[in-house]
Amino acid sequence: MTQEPENEAVIGTVVSPFGIKGEVKVFVQTDHPERFYDLDEVTLRSKDGERATYKIEGVRFHKGAALIKFQGCNDMNGAEELRGSDLVIPDSQLIKLPENEYYIHDLIGLRVFTVGGRDLGEITEVLKGVANDAYVTEVAIIPALKQIVRDVDIAGRKMIVELPEGWTE
Repeated sequence: MTQEPENEAVIGTVVSPFGIKGEVKVFVQTDHPERFYDLDEVTLRSKDGERATYKIEGVRFHKGAALIKFQGCNDMNGAEELRGSDLVIPDSQLIKLPENEYYIHDLIGLRVFTVGGRDLGEITEVLKGVANDAYVTEVAIIPALKQIVRDVDIAGRKMIVELPEGWTE
């Protein structure tokens, strides 16, 4: 086990064993599930923060979940030990996003200001919605809409928003 690196992303979480031959069922947490086919190995981070790298023997999908067979995990008991672990990859392996699209982990911690300079706090959570996402700060819930979000500066760790007339916190 090694110490956790700073820049990584969770792409899935092991939810349970699948069958008796060591496969695990993974809740997919990426907009690009096909990425699992390209991975030769992945780091698993347990609930208590321990980390181990596993070689991937096989990947298939079933009812929206990834079913993954890790080398050395050959039975249900071995798969059960992985339950709750996050599959993490370094940021360097993330798929490059189009302009004006961002990974959630890049948005968490951004300081949000109105165009007038009012501080709305840091983004603590991103709520996934059917129509649009929303950014949660200590002060407000801000819809992730082009007409509201005017600028996102990941390097500068800030976001500028223009709130609609009559908007209250």
